[in-house]
Formats: sequence, structure tokens, C-alpha cells
Amino acid sequence: MTEKKATSAAAPKKAATAKKAAPAKKASAAKKVELVVNAETAGFKAGDVYNALAEAGKALTVKEIAKKAKISDDEALLGLGWLLKEGKVKGEDSKVVLA
Repeated sequence: MTEKKATSAAAPKKAATAKKAAPAKKASAAKKVELVVNAETAGFKAGDVYNALAEAGKALTVKEIAKKAKISDDEALLGLGWLLKEGKVKGEDSKVVLA
């Protein structure tokens, strides 16, 4: 009989521990993902930026490009750097437009 009491008493403790672990996952999900900088990533981000600018058909700010392409500002800048080097885009009054 003593064993049954120990088992039933241990079960609520495990459930309480599981409830405490759930908020910890939410906190770790809020961490910022680090941008990987390599030729492949830059090329893909350049494509995202180019498509966003082509779809807009007008000059956009970096924030507008990032929002339209659904990427971060850092990723938008990475892609813009690639496109600037290739001569595909140009700056125009603090905005970027296809060249």
C-alpha cells in the first residue's frame, strides 16, 4: 500500500514539471536566428529582393523590400549587396529601384 501512495504522489510532480518546461520553449523560440552568409544564401536573398522590386514596379526602402519579400532587413541588405555588385539595382533618394 505504501508503494501506491508513492506512485500517485510522484505523478502530480511530473505533470507540474511538464507545465513548467512549456514556457521555457517559448522563451527559446524568441531567440533571433543568426544569418548565414555564403554565396548560396546571398544568391537566394538577391532573388527574393529582385522579385519584390519587380513586383512593386517602383523604388522601395530596405524595410519595404524586406516586408514585401518576407525576409529580415539583414537578409534584404545581403541580397541588395549582391544585386548592386551585379548592377541590377541602383539607389534613388534613400530607396532602391531596378536598374
